[in-house]
Amino acid sequence: MIAPGFADVEAQIWMWLMAMIRPGAAMVVAPVFGAANVPLQVRIILAFMIGLVATNSATFALPTDTAISVSNLIFVMGEVLVGLAMGFSLQIGYASVLIAGATISNAMGLGFASMSDPQTGQSTPVIGQFLTILATLLLLAIDGHLMLIATIVKSYSALPPGYAFLGPELFMGIVQFGGTLFSMGLLIALPVGGALILIQLVMGFLARTAPALNLFAVGIPVTIMVGLVALAITAPIMADTIIEALGMGLNQAALVAGGR
Repeated sequence: MIAPGFADVEAQIWMWLMAMIRPGAAMVVAPVFGAANVPLQVRIILAFMIGLVATNSATFALPTDTAISVSNLIFVMGEVLVGLAMGFSLQIGYASVLIAGATISNAMGLGFASMSDPQTGQSTPVIGQFLTILATLLLLAIDGHLMLIATIVKSYSALPPGYAFLGPELFMGIVQFGGTLFSMGLLIALPVGGALILIQLVMGFLARTAPALNLFAVGIPVTIMVGLVALAITAPIMADTIIEALGMGLNQAALVAGGR
């Protein structure tokens, strides 16, 4: 709770600083918050605001030792670990879009075409960049960023600072959930990938029936055109699958926040 007047101001500020470690760690790896183009000052302010709310919703005791001590080190490590686990859980669901984008780009013959991703600051295929923007808009549309903040605040009740220890079962659950990254990525890319496989089969039949046909001059433009048309037609279906992947990430983050 906030102390009335100026009583125990130093202790209160120290509590706020310790409470902002968990949301700060979550925002380092979480999508949208952890984007390279989000200023560090914005993340610090958001982490402080979330920590301020968390201190009013949960009661916890700070270590009584000096700042440089084993108890304080364990306290900070526990907070960082829980925050990273929640943010990384959502990031796993979000990263399935990159797998889908890379799969579709390679199938369309656009694997060489890449551009800078503002989320990670690294080069990604153009289709992956499109799907990343779509996933970001969908995450904001379903209030996924607010759900993550609410999950972080609720975690202070189930895992109070100083007692935030994740068991081996929870770590194994995160690892097993990471296996869904590839399956969900392939599921997102399935509509467009299926159409491109059919085109490749047609190109194979043409190569047998008309050996003199230049498949590089005909096949690549047809593959790109069909891929773009299929991408436009199946965008609503892919959006539903992306929302499902993001929902799975939020659910896993909620399991971490509950200590289960």
